[in-house]
Amino acid sequence: MIMKDYLLILIGFFMLILGVLIGVAFLTLLERKVLGYIQIRKGPNKTGYMGLLQPFADALKLLSKETLYPNLSNYIVYYISPIMGLFLSITMWLLMPYYFNFLSFNLGLLFFLSCSSLSVYIIMISGWSSNSNYALLGGLRSVAQTISYEVSLSLIMMSSILMVLSLNLLDFFFFQKLLWFMVFMFPLFISFFSSLLAETNRTPFDFAEGESELVSGFNVEYSSGGFTLIFLAEYTSILFMSLLMILLFMGGYSLDFFFLFKLVFISFLFIWVRGTLPRYRYDKLMYLAWKSYLPMSLNFIIFYLGFKIFI
Repeated sequence: MIMKDYLLILIGFFMLILGVLIGVAFLTLLERKVLGYIQIRKGPNKTGYMGLLQPFADALKLLSKETLYPNLSNYIVYYISPIMGLFLSITMWLLMPYYFNFLSFNLGLLFFLSCSSLSVYIIMISGWSSNSNYALLGGLRSVAQTISYEVSLSLIMMSSILMVLSLNLLDFFFFQKLLWFMVFMFPLFISFFSSLLAETNRTPFDFAEGESELVSGFNVEYSSGGFTLIFLAEYTSILFMSLLMILLFMGGYSLDFFFLFKLVFISFLFIWVRGTLPRYRYDKLMYLAWKSYLPMSLNFIIFYLGFKIFI
């Protein structure tokens, strides 16, 4: 009987991976459509009905291209780092607090912070192993940015953790039945969202891919499958960060249509910001993390600590 349970967990995990990858495919289509309408033009609308098959056509095109390896690259590390990047992004989805079939993480948020910290190494190794100056520069900038915003991200999460006094993501649902944390933590909610944008290297913080001065950042030497995996890892983490935001601030996990609507809406916000805002200056980005979000999140931790004690 125990073997059957393990088998069900394994099948559930494969279904999760499949669902996430299909979700990522249609998130890219949504992004291209929304950016198209923001720029007063149509997005992709030819492949299949209303362009619905476009993501699959893109995948086939990318995977059928020739894979190039720079002669001076550290071949094995160069080859493995995109695979590890996608593996880490999918591993984070294990945290999704299912009511059934899956394992329940009592230290879920700690696991998330560990996985997101490891993704820094993937970016660093991808940039370094290509043995290209442009890739190395892009990797260094991206690593500095990701590490800076991880600090603010974890400190903002600390306020939510203090209210619940648990690291299990399922507990956040029970504490937000009557009132969402977003209501009385609104400044932290906004800061958390912009920290997620920086953490996932999205506009206006996409310095890893500052095309004007760095060609394409740490992934400049990747083509075909390697580029596809880096691309998939980025969009998988965007979907997961949207989920995390809902779990921590917008009512927690519930199996209903409203939950899916919230998930799509937060993912849409990631795209909307990209279509609206220009890129930040790099020093302004660092000032925002260290001079704005860090003091603010520390002050809020003290405030909510007092709030919890007096309640």
